[in-house]
Amino acid sequence: MLKGIPPILSPELLKVLCEMGHGDELVIADGNFPGASCAKNSILLRADGHGVPELLEAILTLFPLDEYAPPVALMAKAPQDEALDIPIWDEFRRIVNKYTDAPFEFVERFAFYERAKKAYAILMTGEKAIYANVIIKKGVVKF
Repeated sequence: MLKGIPPILSPELLKVLCEMGHGDELVIADGNFPGASCAKNSILLRADGHGVPELLEAILTLFPLDEYAPPVALMAKAPQDEALDIPIWDEFRRIVNKYTDAPFEFVERFAFYERAKKAYAILMTGEKAIYANVIIKKGVVKF
C-alpha cells in the first residue's frame, strides 16, 4: 500500500498508467465489452468486481487528461437503443467535470471497437450497466 494512491488501483494498472505517454488511450470497459479480442495489440488488464465509475474516479486522481484533443470518448447508443436512458453517463460527467469541462465524444459502436484495438491498454471491469465503456486520452503532467 502507498499513501495517496487509491487502493482500487492495482500495481499492474499503476505501471501501465505510468508507462503511457501523451495521446495514449486507455479503455475502461464494462463487463460485456469484447476486451480480450480487442486487446490483441494492447495490454489487457482486469478489475473484476469493480465498476467503471469507481475506477474512472480513482484513475483520474493520477491521470492527466489531454487538453489538445477530445479527452473522453463514450460508445454511442445503437439506433435501436436511442430511447434508452443511460444514467451512468451522468456519473461519468460528474467525475470528469472535476478535471475538465470538455464535451464527451460519442463514437459509433463498431468504430469504438476499432479505436479500442489501437488503445495502449484495455481495463476490463465487472460493470453491469450498458453503454458503460469509456476511452480516456492521456495528457501532459505539468509541474
